[in-house]
Amino acid sequence: MLINAVKDAYRGLLLWDRRRIGAASAAAAGSAVVIGLATVLIPNSLFARDVPPVWWDYPVWILTAVLLGVLIASYVRSPGSASEVGAGGQDSASQERSSSPDVASERRSGVLGGVGGVLGWFAVGCPVCNKIALLALGYTGALTYFAPLQPILAAASVALLLAAVIIRLKGQYSCPIPSPERSVRS
Repeated sequence: MLINAVKDAYRGLLLWDRRRIGAASAAAAGSAVVIGLATVLIPNSLFARDVPPVWWDYPVWILTAVLLGVLIASYVRSPGSASEVGAGGQDSASQERSSSPDVASERRSGVLGGVGGVLGWFAVGCPVCNKIALLALGYTGALTYFAPLQPILAAASVALLLAAVIIRLKGQYSCPIPSPERSVRS
């Protein structure tokens, strides 16, 4: 089942046009800049970091940004679907989907992606610069208890973002609603 979902996600990714690839690149770059500046993985004068980054912060940061970029770009509409907007403000495809199981998987992927992005932020951030950990545990507690949890947060972040991306891309390929992309490229 997982292998079929990954295959369908790959096929969904192959359906992407230049517009979605550009959106993924821009969203990944934007995510990398925002997370990198706020966690001081990109040195800057706006933020400070008390504890230097560890070696795994950089790959997790880049992987989180790339997965966020792909996830965000998966929400970009294809050009043909925008012309089908009906009088009620929804397009005919979304009216058909409003009662289908695809809406539940779309919501699930949004929640997984949001939680994965936040966990990725906490995973690569400075353990004592995190105000929540600092208030809850204190400086020593953040170093003693929160810092060792950061690799687990990183793994959970990547897993959640990957699951969200697979759900979104799988739906773009295996969705029963006809799309102009599928009929042209199939």
